[in-house]
Amino acid sequence: MTPRPSLGLRARLLSAFALLCVVTAAVVAGGMYVEARTAILQRAQDGAVQAMKNRLETLYPLRTPTPDQAELAEIAHTMTDQNGYAIALYHETHSPGRLDPAMIPPELRRTVADGVVAWQRVIWYDAPFLIIGSPLLITEGDRPTRPSGIEIYTVRSLLSEQRSIDRLATRAWLTGAAALAFAVLLALLATRGVLRPVRELGHAARLLGQGHMRTRITVRGTDELADVAHTFNNTAAELERHVEQLRDMEADARRFVADVSHELRTPLAALTAVADILDEEASQLPEPAGRAAKLVSQETLNLTGLVNDLIEISRFDSGVAALALNDVDMAELVHATLRNRGWTQPVHTELPPAVTARLDPRRVDVILANLVGNALRHGEPPVSVHLTADPHWITLHVRDHGPGLDETALPHVFDRFYKANAARARSEGSGLGLAIARENARLHQGDLTATNAPDGGALFTLRLPRRAPDPDGDPE
Repeated sequence: MTPRPSLGLRARLLSAFALLCVVTAAVVAGGMYVEARTAILQRAQDGAVQAMKNRLETLYPLRTPTPDQAELAEIAHTMTDQNGYAIALYHETHSPGRLDPAMIPPELRRTVADGVVAWQRVIWYDAPFLIIGSPLLITEGDRPTRPSGIEIYTVRSLLSEQRSIDRLATRAWLTGAAALAFAVLLALLATRGVLRPVRELGHAARLLGQGHMRTRITVRGTDELADVAHTFNNTAAELERHVEQLRDMEADARRFVADVSHELRTPLAALTAVADILDEEASQLPEPAGRAAKLVSQETLNLTGLVNDLIEISRFDSGVAALALNDVDMAELVHATLRNRGWTQPVHTELPPAVTARLDPRRVDVILANLVGNALRHGEPPVSVHLTADPHWITLHVRDHGPGLDETALPHVFDRFYKANAARARSEGSGLGLAIARENARLHQGDLTATNAPDGGALFTLRLPRRAPDPDGDPE
């Protein structure tokens, strides 16, 4: 399952700062907006109600408890001021004017009809208005006592207050935007100070992983990041020291193997000559001496093969191994490898004709000889060599029908001196043959792999380019 991509540290810090700023600005600005809006509307409402009450006092005592339309118009005129207008109602009669009684909310009319002064904010024609309703009471003596049935409603526009509230909202948004920009700026500064050492650490770690052992980080300050930089530098220095020791030890080991291998060649040449003579005379010697002569001859050959393999490995390790390229017919090359070693009969081949490649025939011969020889020694017949090709690559499959390779041995079959005793019989070779074969394949910029065939047996696959890289760098 592919992991979902996550935000980087900078993006997370910016998001956290921005979210904190937005929440804080929304809470503070929103609270201030609601409080200021309530205060503005309450002040306008209280002022309008008090002004209406003051004008109501000028209407007492009532001239008549049953006014006609003209008297209602006079009452409405008295209640009208420069900030609004008024309407007077008595049952089905009302004063003429800008306000239609049908526009008055029914709930407000019922409350006023019960003898209570009430008010309500409404929206007419997309504009806010305040309607204040009050009953006129019948006076007995000097005090109003009961409703007369006359209702007065004044209408005051709240447009100026709404504009003040809108300006407050705009300021709140601008304040929030400014706070957000400031928070983002602070986040950028903070992330720069935090992420710069982290980026330097990541870059240095990548360089260290690529083999640049002298990579160090500049230590700034005395905080936790400085401690991390100190730790990285100390770790890098210690790692450099250990790597240098390992490189020296590896170089010494390679030099030792190369020196010993070359020093052994001269005495081995003499031993080989003596072993050849002993081998020829072994049949004429008494039984114990003859058997000993054959054993000496065989072990001398094995030792010679081991020394030659060690010399070849040392060439790969030192980087002096090179290709001697020639245009070769792959079918002819495979047949020559099998014919020279007497393997023509036991090995089945599937080799399409006219498959040519520019390779080093000696090194390809070494690879094939090792693969086929292992299949014949450790596998079971039939052993086959199958060739396929495309415009850019050739592929050789060498397989047997034996028990195959143990699954635990598969990752190690190309390791040096590795012998899969659990999967194969004890080998008489040096344990370097497959390692040399793979090095030869990689020298061609190809590869050699091992697996088990689905129907049994070990399967080795050699994949080589049709035109190997020219060691002289000449264009092909």
